[in-house]
Amino acid sequence: MSDLNKTVLVVDDQPDVTEALRLLLKGAGYSAQIAQSPGEALAHSYSTQPDLVVMDMNFTWDTTSGEEGLRLLDGLRAHRHDLPIIAMTGWSTIDLAVRAMQRGACDFVPKPWDNKQFLSVVAKHLNVEKQPRERLDAELTLAQKVQRKLLPQPQFSAFGLQCECVSIPRGEIGGDLYDFIEIDEGAMAFVLGDVSGKGIGSALLVANLQATLRARTDLARRPAELMRRVNQLFFDSTRPEFFATVFFGLYEPESESIRYVNCGHPPPVLIRSEGRPESLEPTATVLGAFKRSEFVEESIRLNPGDRLVLFTDGFSEAEIAAESSDWPVDRIHRLSRNCDKGLAMTLASLALGTGEQADDITVMEIRRV
Repeated sequence: MSDLNKTVLVVDDQPDVTEALRLLLKGAGYSAQIAQSPGEALAHSYSTQPDLVVMDMNFTWDTTSGEEGLRLLDGLRAHRHDLPIIAMTGWSTIDLAVRAMQRGACDFVPKPWDNKQFLSVVAKHLNVEKQPRERLDAELTLAQKVQRKLLPQPQFSAFGLQCECVSIPRGEIGGDLYDFIEIDEGAMAFVLGDVSGKGIGSALLVANLQATLRARTDLARRPAELMRRVNQLFFDSTRPEFFATVFFGLYEPESESIRYVNCGHPPPVLIRSEGRPESLEPTATVLGAFKRSEFVEESIRLNPGDRLVLFTDGFSEAEIAAESSDWPVDRIHRLSRNCDKGLAMTLASLALGTGEQADDITVMEIRRV
């Protein structure tokens, strides 16, 4: 019997294929996860950390060339260079399997597959010993683990709010920050930010910013003053070319309101239980740009059924933006009407499925039940 702790992510847009593979893997003792699009696969890969991926090379939008599959393969390898990936393809497209292996797949299984052979290939790559890594690769892996430890769990509930966040870096580590903080018995705070730059330097600034915010929770009930103090510390501790956009919100159940400061961050979308969506525009400049800046606090009432969706510019600047000049607001509003749960995951998957990921993508939903 195989190790039940081993998780296999199956990526295919045909439900009968995914169900057959799920049952086969379950019978062999593995835990199986299912993704039916490249965007959903990338979101699952980062958020749930599977041990192995089995992926088709052709999807609904492109059923012949395999370009979607190759782009997905590149995206998976960019997030986790050591993740074993098995490509699945028909006998008529064996050349595509060869191209997939040249791009980093560890093996391929032809369709239709032989169950015994398929499980043998899976077992081989789940038990293969890792080759020694270069020093930089080891440092990146360690940095990724540290960063994931610092960030909170992606789901958080308090004071009648249900919070979900999906954060997917472009590479092994990212420059987006999210946090949920229970201030005291009468309030909770939530933060979404984006630090300029990429790589380990950006990740260190994210950790520094998160630590600074958590160290000054005594000022959380005065969001404007908190952001003013954080800005001074961020300005003093970073080089001039670094800055951060941050949305800081404080929910107080007694008044049923969110008091917030938006420091140059993409405007979150407030979806009322009835009526058109609203945008929470910036109330201050980005953090770290100037030592002394004015920070203005605003307030909104959050009624039962209202949903607040926050995102970083990796989401709002996805290629799908070409569909309309105001696409994030319109698309978020439309999807929210048919997506009672998992809205953040749905939106992140949508952005990932538009093409090559150009930036870190983070989407957060705050919902009052």
